[in-house]
Amino acid sequence: MKALKLSLTAMIGVSLLVSSCKTWNNTQKGAAIGTGGGAAAGAVIGKVSGNTALGTIIGAAVGGTAGAIIGRKMDKQAAEIKNEVPTAKVERVEEGITVEFSSKILFGFDSYSLTDASRASLSQLVTVLNKYPDTNVEVQGHTDNKGTAEYNEKLSNQRAESVASYIKANGIASSRVNTRGFGLTAPKYSNDTEDGRAQNRRVEFLITANEKMKSDAQKGQ
Repeated sequence: MKALKLSLTAMIGVSLLVSSCKTWNNTQKGAAIGTGGGAAAGAVIGKVSGNTALGTIIGAAVGGTAGAIIGRKMDKQAAEIKNEVPTAKVERVEEGITVEFSSKILFGFDSYSLTDASRASLSQLVTVLNKYPDTNVEVQGHTDNKGTAEYNEKLSNQRAESVASYIKANGIASSRVNTRGFGLTAPKYSNDTEDGRAQNRRVEFLITANEKMKSDAQKGQ
């Protein structure tokens, strides 16, 4: 019963947070997010909002003044990624960044082998990531709803691992990188149209502050 009350309280807080922060700038979001931060709250937020990236990034947030400092650092990095990686969709999300690649840019049909063009795009991203070593990177694989859940989960994991292996082989420390395959369970776009399904076949990078950046931010650096 106590756990249920805590869950309901968290979900109410999350609903208010998700709805109200839409009009805030990144500094305001960074300062406020700490009231609902932590991995558990992040998981709830991800579920309530239907956005796995949002949940993961909020789960890693620190909030307060430190969160605002981290937000400004992420603003700078996101702007550089947008400039240097034109094939990616880049968004600032709370104290982090999402970088989305369509699977058709990275892979052939029903494949997890990187194309030559995808290596060029990933190399552009690696160049920027190496300038900001105090960040962690989660590589997420996603699919549309065609085919079985089991097959799509396997393919999404294979694609995430393929991308992660490439960036680690090109200078990104293994300690910074982890992977997750969501298969068809976390659509970001409508699966009712071919265009929406194509967009759901994607790989996302979630960039968050590591412990050093958080520690520095808490010291006002």
